[in-house]
Amino acid sequence: MEFNRVPAVMLWITAILVAENLSNVQGRYHFHKGQKKQNPDEQPSLPSPVYSPPPEDSAPSTPADQAPSVPSDPYPDDPGNTTSDCVFDVTNYGAVGDGCADDTAAFRAAWKAACAVESATLLVPSDRCFKITSTIFSGPCKPGLVFKVDGTLMPPDGPESWPKADSLRQWLVFYRLDQMTLTGTGTIEGNGQKWWELPCKPHRGPNGSTLPGPCDSPALIRFFMSSNLAVSGLRIQNSPQFHMKFDGCEGVLIDKLSISSPKLSPNTDGIHIENTKGVGIYNSMIGNGDDCISIGPGCANVDIEGVTCGPSHGISIGSLGVHNSQACVSNITVRNAVIRESDNGVRIKTWQGGSGTVSDILFENIQMENVRNCIIVDQYYCLSKDCRNQTSAVFVNQILYKNIKGTYDVRNTPIHFACSDTVACTNITMSEVELLPHEGELVEDPFCWNAFGIQETLTIPPIDCLQEGAPQNVAETYEYSC
Repeated sequence: MEFNRVPAVMLWITAILVAENLSNVQGRYHFHKGQKKQNPDEQPSLPSPVYSPPPEDSAPSTPADQAPSVPSDPYPDDPGNTTSDCVFDVTNYGAVGDGCADDTAAFRAAWKAACAVESATLLVPSDRCFKITSTIFSGPCKPGLVFKVDGTLMPPDGPESWPKADSLRQWLVFYRLDQMTLTGTGTIEGNGQKWWELPCKPHRGPNGSTLPGPCDSPALIRFFMSSNLAVSGLRIQNSPQFHMKFDGCEGVLIDKLSISSPKLSPNTDGIHIENTKGVGIYNSMIGNGDDCISIGPGCANVDIEGVTCGPSHGISIGSLGVHNSQACVSNITVRNAVIRESDNGVRIKTWQGGSGTVSDILFENIQMENVRNCIIVDQYYCLSKDCRNQTSAVFVNQILYKNIKGTYDVRNTPIHFACSDTVACTNITMSEVELLPHEGELVEDPFCWNAFGIQETLTIPPIDCLQEGAPQNVAETYEYSC
């Protein structure tokens, strides 16, 4: 009898230990660190660099000769794996989702509740269309907040429907947030058509004119003074103005976005960043009526890879130095990209009269398909005929163009370096650049003005106008450094 009791006691003890372990697993639910699950239907993507965010009480320090420091996904778990207690469905707060009702109050209530809970998800459910007015989703919030759009989210339809009390310059604003993700399988629809048709927009007035008058149009999504952000998976389309804007942010990961608006939609930049550092933009498709990606003043350590642009105005650094301002941009990398059917390829544009520097720029492994200005530096950027000549300029230095190949539209020369009369462009390097006419024959040779650099390999077409060595006033030029 004693022999038969031993297994029974052991089974009873084992059952207690298993029950305790299950309880501990549930208590650790919000601290998963596993890998993201791979959707078997998704195409393989390029890996994102690993990033360790700096302590909150210290500023990042990145030497100029190091690779850009950009964030990996701060939330490696699928946001859909959160428990129901941490999911704040906007329909539970009164959102109707019929595309007509104003659901703003419900979204603000859901945000307030989710903001107070760690690792919470504000859910915009699928198969519904939600309309909200201009809203600032403000922090600080508990870390790990996810704004998950699986349905359709849109603003009022055009200027006439826009509430008079709301800002005409922005729609969705995310402000003072840390460790926040905007993601989902849904669509953010901008309803931009009526904004694009305003007579103040370029060539939208009578007989193709542009009329004076108020012309403010809202950027669709703006992140302001925030850090450690991730945006992924969404379709963002038809913005009245910029589709997505980051201002005063640090630590931004953008991955697998689809951004689109018509080729002739004015001022509809895909992604715009300014005064923002530590940015990674990966594996995204962008087609619009302005810059595919635009990089404004105050940006550093930006890595762009696996992006397809077109139609668009290409990938631009600038414009910089407007109204005699100082602009500092450094350590920008664009690689493994495709630019097709676009007015520009890779562009640096600055206004006369500015100051500061653009330095340590790499454009590598870029395929051009019927692009008008494949490689362009324009230090005479001007939106009217009233810009006067000025002696100061943003200093453009250390620009490398490597393995840039494809076809160009013969209406413009494929390589155009128009540098300032007084502040030369220096240390331009051309390596494995081969650009052929898409149709017809080359009309003009590559253009250079006050541009200095080297050709590591023979360039097609030949760029004999690039001057070797350094300008005579190089000592004065370096006074423009930031």
